[in-house]
Amino acid sequence: MPAGRRRRRSARASRPARSRPVTETAPAPASPVREARGLADRLREIEFDPRMIGMVAALAVIWFGFNWLSDGAFLTPRNLWNLLVQTASIAIMACGMVLVIVTRNIDLSVGSMLGFVGMVVGLVQVRLLPELWGLEHPLTWLASLLLAMALGGLVGLLQGALIAYLAIPSFIVTLGGLLVWRGAAWWVTQGQTIAPMDSRFRPLGGGIEGAIGTSASWAIGIALCAVICLGAALIRRRRKRFGFVLRPLWAEIAIAGLGCAAVLAMVLVANAYILPAGVARRLVEAKGGTWPEGGFSIGHGLAVPVLMALGVGVVITFLAKRLRFGRYVFAIGGNPEAAQLSGVNTRKVLTLVFGLMGVLVGISACISTARLNAATNAAGTLDELYVIAAAVIGGTSLAGGVGTIAGAMLGALVMQSLQSGMVLIGVDAPLQNIVVGIVLVLAVWLDGLYRKRLG
Repeated sequence: MPAGRRRRRSARASRPARSRPVTETAPAPASPVREARGLADRLREIEFDPRMIGMVAALAVIWFGFNWLSDGAFLTPRNLWNLLVQTASIAIMACGMVLVIVTRNIDLSVGSMLGFVGMVVGLVQVRLLPELWGLEHPLTWLASLLLAMALGGLVGLLQGALIAYLAIPSFIVTLGGLLVWRGAAWWVTQGQTIAPMDSRFRPLGGGIEGAIGTSASWAIGIALCAVICLGAALIRRRRKRFGFVLRPLWAEIAIAGLGCAAVLAMVLVANAYILPAGVARRLVEAKGGTWPEGGFSIGHGLAVPVLMALGVGVVITFLAKRLRFGRYVFAIGGNPEAAQLSGVNTRKVLTLVFGLMGVLVGISACISTARLNAATNAAGTLDELYVIAAAVIGGTSLAGGVGTIAGAMLGALVMQSLQSGMVLIGVDAPLQNIVVGIVLVLAVWLDGLYRKRLG
């Protein structure tokens, strides 16, 4: 290196370093998006879907909004009791629709299937079974229910086989089923309405005959609370034994407490709905009692279709979360190719999913027919819209692989609350359909935003 260049470098090195002003930077304010993500992460740590909070908030807005618009008529025990009964049929079918959508499929035929199965059940109950063993036979209601489940299951298996083994898109198969089964419902009786239903079958639809009374309701409510607490304790114990991540203890207690509070609130509302004085008197006298001079109040209690919906929800949740079949369903929805390569018989599972959907449609058909006390050709019209909307609003992703049974049942309650509230304040039927359609589109849009934010 030349001597001049060495002298210039040594001179630069000997110069004192310039002092730069030190400035203290204030911490950047937290972004609302970052805070929202942090809250969502904390909710996921306790295994609580943030969308459930949104659904509960939406339900509260709907209830209090319609209660204000109806001058306090919405939040009454009578209206809430009827609301739960009306929700039962949609909630049962929504449980099956969750599994269908999780596998990246759709079923547009559930409403027409309900009408077809209901007409067959009415025909068998009114014209065929009386010739076999007479009117008002003790087994008529059970035979009708089993027939509905079997017929619905066969229809579902047929559609599932076409989808799984012939590779026909589920949209096309079930759209064809929507037309076929609606036409078949008409051909069963040439469009005639069949009535009345068996007296032991009518309680499946609710009403005064389908209420179990206050004492039995409290017993069932307390038993459900015990099951919730015991189940939470057993699940925590099992996770601890296998070394899985545990929820914080306060989260376990809070979630179990919320579940028990919801059950007890439902029992309180059901028991607060009082029977008419004349009906209560007839019931007391029919049991050999004496009606006091001043009379007394008798509550309806929980309705049979509500208990059926809760039972179906528990069974399908257990199937989806605890059995191999449920794991296969979610694996197919997450990645069908990977599930098939790992040894899952995807065709068989897909066929069984649609068969299960048909069985649940059969149960809902019995509830709807018993509630109307008649089998009508128009039964189930537009039910496919409400069922799909309930599943999507409940957090089931149309992209597949994601969905919860509890969320779908809550979504069914949201949809039925909208319809019931609009009827209560006198909204015309065409406008009701417009509102339901808008809500469905908004639910899908919000689901897309949620998945993008997680991605």
